[in-house]
Amino acid sequence: MTHAPREADRAAVEATNTAFYEAMEQGDFDTITDLWLDDGATTISCVHPGWPVLTGRGEVLRSYALIMANTDYIQFFLTDVEISLADDVAIVTCTENILSGGPAEDGAELGPLVGQLVVATNVFRRTSDGWKVWSHHGSPVIPENEPDETDDTTD
Repeated sequence: MTHAPREADRAAVEATNTAFYEAMEQGDFDTITDLWLDDGATTISCVHPGWPVLTGRGEVLRSYALIMANTDYIQFFLTDVEISLADDVAIVTCTENILSGGPAEDGAELGPLVGQLVVATNVFRRTSDGWKVWSHHGSPVIPENEPDETDDTTD
């Protein structure tokens, strides 16, 4: 049995997932728009960390336009990337290690940089134009509190 088609699909899904994050980094709204599923029949959905569920092409794409308009700098370092394939659907889970900065204040070139960890699930569907994002769900990772070193529980 040959695994070449499955490996080709895996590589294509990984490339589409990477293109999705690169478009966000570059503020490339046209590419983001092209990467989302648009078959006229299937509803897309998106959950950004801390946001309600967004459904439909208009709501989802408006959210990306809003994020891009209010983010001067964003960079994603993806870790723990896992790809699952089933026929014409692929699921990618990953950890988004995000470094971002908002609008500059007091004449600075860039606003303060903030780091954030988000776990994400991206669902893709195969179309005649390649793999397209069907759904994106990002949830913030709550940092674990470090044990207080001054708390001495010994007698």
